[in-house]
Amino acid sequence: MPPLPFIRGFSDFVSALLSAGFSLGGGNGDGIFSVVSWAWDEAAPYDSPVRWHTGDPETDPWQWRTRVLDERDDIAYAKVFFRKSGYITKEWYPFFAAVRRGDRTFGDAYADGLVSREARRIYEAVAAGGEVPAHDLRREAGFAGEEASGFERALLELQMKMFITICGGRRKVSRKGEDYGWESMVFCTPESFFGEQTLALAAEIPENEAFGKIRGRILELNPGAEEKRIFRFIRG
Repeated sequence: MPPLPFIRGFSDFVSALLSAGFSLGGGNGDGIFSVVSWAWDEAAPYDSPVRWHTGDPETDPWQWRTRVLDERDDIAYAKVFFRKSGYITKEWYPFFAAVRRGDRTFGDAYADGLVSREARRIYEAVAAGGEVPAHDLRREAGFAGEEASGFERALLELQMKMFITICGGRRKVSRKGEDYGWESMVFCTPESFFGEQTLALAAEIPENEAFGKIRGRILELNPGAEEKRIFRFIRG
């Protein structure tokens, strides 16, 4: 594939991501690949106004997490790689889902003992609510204060196994109808985010074929990637 362009703003980021197909979400490729290749406390390795945590939606990669979800329907963002955040385009999502989920529904995975009871509570709340912000999801899934760690583990588990994904951000709303506090991530199912057809396609792709295709793209993006890292990246 052709060399990726320098990243000097949001449009460059989107173009590079669509070309690559997937990327780690932070400024560290973790031995695989990241479109934004420099850390939060570093300047770009080339002439670029892009800086982390400036609050500028055009040049701050931290703002791009929710911006891609608000403005586009062909890029997913969630904690999907090494238990960390990452992006996957709609083109490549079925291949990752084919490896992580195969042709299993959530009910199948739960019946086979592949997901936890806590994850089931969260999944059912998300499936019933459509799009549920994290600050409401804890309550709707019936997690009390002392279960906070179990809630976070199950939320990560569902993202890594690709049964839920992030579909935007939302602040809390006061009784007066005013937004307040920090923005929370909003969760939905991949079927809701990309459509049933995308996940149906995943169910038709043989796992080994999907694994091989992703591995091939990783080695195009990073010829020096180690096989152990590749395996963990793909399988979760």
